[in-house]
Amino acid sequence: MILANDSYMGIFMPRDIQNRILQFMDGKLTFPFIRSDEIVGVFFLFGKDGKISNEIDILNAKDLARNGMNQITKEINLCNYMSNRITFDFVRENYTRRALQISSDLNNSSKRDGFKIRDRISGDPTILINCFAQHIAYYRQDYFFELLNPLRAAQIPEPLREKMELRMLLLGFNLKNVENLPYVSTLTPFFDWLSTTT
Repeated sequence: MILANDSYMGIFMPRDIQNRILQFMDGKLTFPFIRSDEIVGVFFLFGKDGKISNEIDILNAKDLARNGMNQITKEINLCNYMSNRITFDFVRENYTRRALQISSDLNNSSKRDGFKIRDRISGDPTILINCFAQHIAYYRQDYFFELLNPLRAAQIPEPLREKMELRMLLLGFNLKNVENLPYVSTLTPFFDWLSTTT
């Protein structure tokens, strides 16, 4: 399996981010819809269905992680550059444009069955990356990433081992560094979130 097709991206903090995105798109929330004091956590999971079991897979995952970090950094820089031109309507319009593209793609695809379009839209990597970047830029926050090599059983809570063993993770937060995170490690809030979604 090609690793890019066996990867997944999302935001795990705040836990209700997908609902907030939909409420924002529906006009029920305004931007920013994440408070400045909230920790935002983003993740890229490499080896979602298969394990990262050799050096080639590790190198591919590192390349994908680097691309993800670069894409987010580019979005943050773009938002910082355009900060005096970005309006709430502009942000909502970009989300809506992406939602229309997703809806159109699903209508033209046999994969439409079984998909809840609104869930697909609120979990779309492009929208989530924009959300993460726009809030960091809006509040002028620092951010950091941590790339974790294939996870070993000892690092993973027992109920999550089958799902996470020998997977790689890129975690990012809207904080200056890991010392500012009010958890023992970057994995703690991710595993807390994951244990409630399975």
